[in-house]
Amino acid sequence: MNHYTDNKDLKFHLTHPLMKRIVELKERNYIDAETYDYAALDFEDAMDSYDKIMDIVGEICAEIIGPNAEGVDHDGPTVENGRVTYAKGTQENYDALVQAGLVGMTLPRKYKGLNFPLTPYVLAGEMISRADAGFANIWGLQDCAETIHEFASEEQKAMFLPRFNEGATAAMDLTEPDAGSDLQAVNLKATYDEKSGKWILNGVKRFITNGDAEISLVLARSEENTTDARGLSLFIYDKADDAVTVRRIENKLGIKGSPTCELVFKNAPSVLVGDRKLGLIKYVMSLMNGARLGVGAQSVGISEAAYREALKYAAERAQFGKTIDQFPAVYEMLTNMRVKLHAERSLLYETSRYVDMYKVLQELQDEGRKLETEDRNDMKKYRKMADIFTPLLKLISSEYSNQIAYDSLQIHGGTGFMKDFPIERIYRDARITTIYEGTSQLQVVAAIRGVTAGGYLERIREFDAMPLSAEYEFMRRHLQVMTAEYEAATATVVEFKNPEYIDFHARRLVEMAGNIIMGYLLLQDTMRSEEYRISAEIFIKKGAAENNERAFYIKNFSLKDMDLYKA
Repeated sequence: MNHYTDNKDLKFHLTHPLMKRIVELKERNYIDAETYDYAALDFEDAMDSYDKIMDIVGEICAEIIGPNAEGVDHDGPTVENGRVTYAKGTQENYDALVQAGLVGMTLPRKYKGLNFPLTPYVLAGEMISRADAGFANIWGLQDCAETIHEFASEEQKAMFLPRFNEGATAAMDLTEPDAGSDLQAVNLKATYDEKSGKWILNGVKRFITNGDAEISLVLARSEENTTDARGLSLFIYDKADDAVTVRRIENKLGIKGSPTCELVFKNAPSVLVGDRKLGLIKYVMSLMNGARLGVGAQSVGISEAAYREALKYAAERAQFGKTIDQFPAVYEMLTNMRVKLHAERSLLYETSRYVDMYKVLQELQDEGRKLETEDRNDMKKYRKMADIFTPLLKLISSEYSNQIAYDSLQIHGGTGFMKDFPIERIYRDARITTIYEGTSQLQVVAAIRGVTAGGYLERIREFDAMPLSAEYEFMRRHLQVMTAEYEAATATVVEFKNPEYIDFHARRLVEMAGNIIMGYLLLQDTMRSEEYRISAEIFIKKGAAENNERAFYIKNFSLKDMDLYKA
């Protein structure tokens, strides 16, 4: 059993043509091979390394994490004397990944990392989420290491980053009882102590995933007499200082293996990351974008798990003399689940490649290397695309994971409602994906800029200009009609120059753009492999129908109609 080798879609996306440039930039023309015997010698060697590591992750997922999932969901973590103890299976999962050297895999080799780009890391996250979405939260918090690497001092990097490979866990301590999504309302107090040269933290944090971690990034108010984002800074807290107490673990609907904690900071020493006042404005925004990419991977992994459970059950469950997968009402559901899965996965890896491209070019520039004009232009282009595709990905993949889990449970019938089948757990785990790291509604607020500023349309035009086999032209024509419809709907909304009216229709416009973008991505996948043709054709036809409905609603909706929705 192996979650990598049993899913050929993963290697298909790992071997996308853009990976060659990403790898060559990431490996700095393979200079690490002179220092580290495990460093890649060339592109083929790097890809072979990714393939082998993904195979190891896939085996751990299938042989350890997946089998432990039900027990972890049942037992959950516990808290005693202010400290968290993982469920037995959770600790086994983490130990297996640490022993395989898979924590901190994106970090440079000098910090004991594997120097992997984000794309294979995201792929590993998808597999882990398929095995156990709750455990994926603990695994995925190594994103904190990326933030430390990007913004901390050299001394701080040397102090904290090697510990991830050795098994250190991480947490993002952001939200508070009175500051959920509105992070600029954070009030945990940070005071500089001249004697120790450290910042002292006091206050309470709530809804903190993996809150009793060894290394925590803490958002706190460092500037007195401030009430907005400009008074917030980011700090690193080390659990070894033993100044934070876990007051309780939340009793959640799903992802029960992941401890969600309420924390009390009492004179907790910490170190400042980067500059004061940029905690939320710069550092946490970067951290949250990484987390949203992680939720995208988690959502796709949940979708994969739910789809497989439905497929297996429908092929075994006999009714009226034949298995239920032979009934149109069921095989249509199964096919639509597969189509959505292919679409969201294509969006996931397209987005991760955008992030890879701009981040690696940014790293080169930060190292003082002179970028060529083409590289500078590409850094700007890919950053822009990553900024508008990340909220689009988080919105669509999380909504799809809920829809696919819902349909999978429906296919199971009454047995799916019982705890006898994994779909009951998967269904509960899916629900959080549209809520944390920014709700679907907040993702729309972030994504609408891609509509009003023309970013999505610009990328759609680039997709449309790419070479295409004549046999697939009919699908491109459908997408061109959808694009014209999207342009007209956008113009209709924007012409009112009313921010509230734009916000009211924002989700419709963002989802219209998403359907067109995923249609083009599936069309590109089909050009590389005929196996995606059915998914592309079905998705584009259904997307055209959905977009037509949204466009009709917008066209026949006036400004005064908004009053009908106001209580």
